[in-house]
Amino acid sequence: MITTLSIKNYALIEKLSIDFSKGFSIITGETGAGKSIILGALGLVLGKRADLTSLKNKDEKCIIEAHFEISKYNLTAFFEANDLDYEPETIIRREILPSGKSRAFINDSPVNLQELQELGLFLIDIHSQQQTQELSDEKVQFEIIDAVSNNQEIVLEYQSLLKSYKADKSKMNALLKRQAESAKEQEYHAFLLNELHETQLKSGEQELLEADFEKLNNVEIIKESLDKSLAIANEEQIGVLNNLKEIKVALQKIASFSTDYSSLLERTASLAIEFDDITDELNRCSDKLINDPEQLDLISQKLQLIYNLQKKHQVSTVDELLEIQTNLENSVFELGNLEAEILKLTKSIEEKAAGLDVLSDAIHGNRVSAIPVLTEKMIQILETLGMPNVRFNIEINKTVTYFNNGKDELQFLFSANKGSDFGLLKKVASGGEMSRIMLAVKAILAQYSKLPTLIFDEIDTGVSGEIAIKMGEIMKEMSQDMQIFAITHLPQIAAKGDAHFKVFKSTIGDDTQSELKLLSEDERVVEIAQMLSGTVISDSALNHAKALLN
Repeated sequence: MITTLSIKNYALIEKLSIDFSKGFSIITGETGAGKSIILGALGLVLGKRADLTSLKNKDEKCIIEAHFEISKYNLTAFFEANDLDYEPETIIRREILPSGKSRAFINDSPVNLQELQELGLFLIDIHSQQQTQELSDEKVQFEIIDAVSNNQEIVLEYQSLLKSYKADKSKMNALLKRQAESAKEQEYHAFLLNELHETQLKSGEQELLEADFEKLNNVEIIKESLDKSLAIANEEQIGVLNNLKEIKVALQKIASFSTDYSSLLERTASLAIEFDDITDELNRCSDKLINDPEQLDLISQKLQLIYNLQKKHQVSTVDELLEIQTNLENSVFELGNLEAEILKLTKSIEEKAAGLDVLSDAIHGNRVSAIPVLTEKMIQILETLGMPNVRFNIEINKTVTYFNNGKDELQFLFSANKGSDFGLLKKVASGGEMSRIMLAVKAILAQYSKLPTLIFDEIDTGVSGEIAIKMGEIMKEMSQDMQIFAITHLPQIAAKGDAHFKVFKSTIGDDTQSELKLLSEDERVVEIAQMLSGTVISDSALNHAKALLN
């Protein structure tokens, strides 16, 4: 529960600090006195966005600080998950700087607005007139039924599984799309791959083939050149070998006369040996040279295949063709993998769908069992609030669609009078009826879930007299288990509070300020009398106020 609220430099509040107690607290004040300012300040503590219009003095920062007793809220896990210091009395502080920047702190640790908002959900529920209209929303109606049916944990389990199921479905759709796109190209890719496989390409093959082609394609001129070279080398009279031998003999005669001559002899001898080896190689090349038109044709065909493939794939080497071949093989392999992955994902989706069906059946069963309990409790409370003929027709129908909270569709119909047909809440319920229905809902929810501190902001709209007294009694009863605040204009409700705070404006010079004051017993009598009769307080109003308080 909230124990202390301090406000500095916010809207019409210059400085304010107030302590709150458990039980039922009343806040009253004239229209425009500043009740909405108090709620606005609490909203900032709970993580709402702020701007410079919040500052009373634009040159100073605004500070709003609230102390909460949270020992009963089981919030240790939240503090651990967000790496925050847990304190049974937790302090939340919000600062708005003149520059427009905003800062938030939980137990002096800086936090972002999302963390503040998440914690705020466990601390205070501010119920406004706008929330009363939200009662017509199907999502809110489901939350009410699920609270009574104790479905919260199973719905969370369902939602977790649904998130995983949807992720699988999304992945499946992407895979199927890829498969469809791949299938269109698959036949052509298979043709290209088969064409490359049939060619039986090897790295470096093209250069060897081109060399063999040149050799076989020019065999006659090669043969002629080799034979001519051999003839020149081996001619008996003027052959190169014979001449080298003669030079060698001549140099041997003079080699002993000078180192120059002996060096020339050595070089000539080496040349003779080398040329002899060249002659042997020419003989071998000449012997191996065969005119083979068939082999030439085969090589020509293979080269033409390679050239055609290079042109088709716009590359210039066999290695690039081999890379394309590998990519095509991977593409075919990937398609096979896609099919395996789709099969695996299909099985996962089916299993998760079966799990969702089991959970949604359990959710549905709990809801069906809870509806008579909820209806009976609603009617019981509303009868005491002046709606003796109220009826509800709540139907839950199973569908095949996986919604965020199960597979059910909900029809929440209402009738306030005998003989009138059932209709949707937002169409047939008046403002006063909606206020009473919402109070009944909050009273029931208080029995089934640990609601945080609950603030009713003028929930009494459209009611008065005896009904207002009954509403006050219900809120008083709720305050036995939780901290309740009621911002009200009705004296009948104001008189039921354990503590009574008044919001009022004061003027100091040219400055107007809003203030919040805890009223004494005597001051409460006067305040309630004013609520009954206006500014001029009559004796009967005072007596009536005392009677209400007693």
